[in-house]
Amino acid sequence: MSLTTYDPAHDVILTGYRPTGKMHLGHWFGNLQNMLALQHRYPETYFFVADWHALTSDWADPSRLAGYTEDMVLDWCAAGMDPERSIIYRQSDIPATAELNTYFALVTPMSWLERVPTYKEQRENIKDKDLGNVGFFQYPMLQAADIAIMRATKVPVGEDQLPHLEISREIVRRFNYTYGEVEKNGKGEGEDLVRGPLVEPQALIAEAGARVPGLDGRKMSKSYGNAVFISDDEEALRKKAAACITDPARKLKTDPGDPDICPLHQIHRLIGEAGVLAEFDACCRNASCGCVAHKKRFADDLVAYLQPFREKREALAAVPGFAKEVLQAGAQRALPKAAQTIALCRDAMGISL
Repeated sequence: MSLTTYDPAHDVILTGYRPTGKMHLGHWFGNLQNMLALQHRYPETYFFVADWHALTSDWADPSRLAGYTEDMVLDWCAAGMDPERSIIYRQSDIPATAELNTYFALVTPMSWLERVPTYKEQRENIKDKDLGNVGFFQYPMLQAADIAIMRATKVPVGEDQLPHLEISREIVRRFNYTYGEVEKNGKGEGEDLVRGPLVEPQALIAEAGARVPGLDGRKMSKSYGNAVFISDDEEALRKKAAACITDPARKLKTDPGDPDICPLHQIHRLIGEAGVLAEFDACCRNASCGCVAHKKRFADDLVAYLQPFREKREALAAVPGFAKEVLQAGAQRALPKAAQTIALCRDAMGISL
C-alpha cells in the first residue's frame, strides 16, 4: 500500500505522443479518438508532445522535430482537442521533468531498464538508427518522470503497454520508499506503509482502437510507406485510395472476393455508411462488381470523411503562431504543478535550502 502527501480530489489523466512524423488513420482510430473522449470524461487531463522522447531515437537529426511538433498540435486541435479544457504542452518546456528523471536515476537499477520488452526488440529490429545511447536506454525512466511530475493518477494504456507503466509504478514506489516516511511492518519494501511525495499511477485500460491496415495490407505505418495521413490533401487521398490493394485471391472481376481479408474493405468500414458498405460487401462476395468501382467510392468517402478535419486544420494553420501559443499556454498551466512536485521531492530528499 502506498500513501502519499498528495490526495487528489479527482483523477488526473496524462498521456503523450512522440512527434516523429505525420499522423495517419492508424493514429486517428487507434489513440487520438480515445484522447478526445478522455478530455470530456475527466476534469484534469494532460496531453504532452514528447519531444525529448523523440530525440532518444532521432538524436542525430533533430531538424524536423519542430515541424513535427507543430503538425501534431494542429492535428490534435483540428480533431477536436480543446486547449481550454485540456492542458497541452511540450515535454521540453517542463524542466522539472528532467530534474526528476535525474533523481529517478539514483534509485532505478539498470536491470529494471534492461528488462523492458521493447528495449531489446527495438535494438534488434531498428537498424537505420544508432540506439546505443544512454537516452534511449533510460527511456522508461523519463517516461516515469513525465507521469510523476504531474502527479497523474491514471495513465491510459493498452494491454500490451502494461509492462511500461508497471516500471513507472515501481520507480515511483522505490522513490517514495527511499525518501518518504516508512512505517515498517516487517514484510519489507512493497508491504510497508509509505508516505512519499509522489503519486503511484494506475493503469486506465484504453478501449481497443480499431486496427487499421495499411494500403498494402500490413499494419499502417509511415515507415512502411503504406499510410493515409490525416493531413493529406484531396489529390493525395485519391491516389492512395486507387493504390490500395484488395483481396489478393480475386484475380478477375468475375472471381468472388472475401471482404474480410481485403484491406480496402477494412479501411472503408471505418469511414463509410452502413448501406454502402453492405452493398459492396455483397457484390464483392458474389462478383457482381469490380474493385475499381469500390476504390472510386472509397476515395469519395475518404475525402468526405476527412474534409471537416482538413478544413479546420487549414484554418488553424493560417493563424500565425497558433501551435506555439497553444504549447506556451499549456506550459504556463503545467509549470506550477511541476514546481510543486519537484519541491516536495527536494524536501523529501533533504536537499532543499
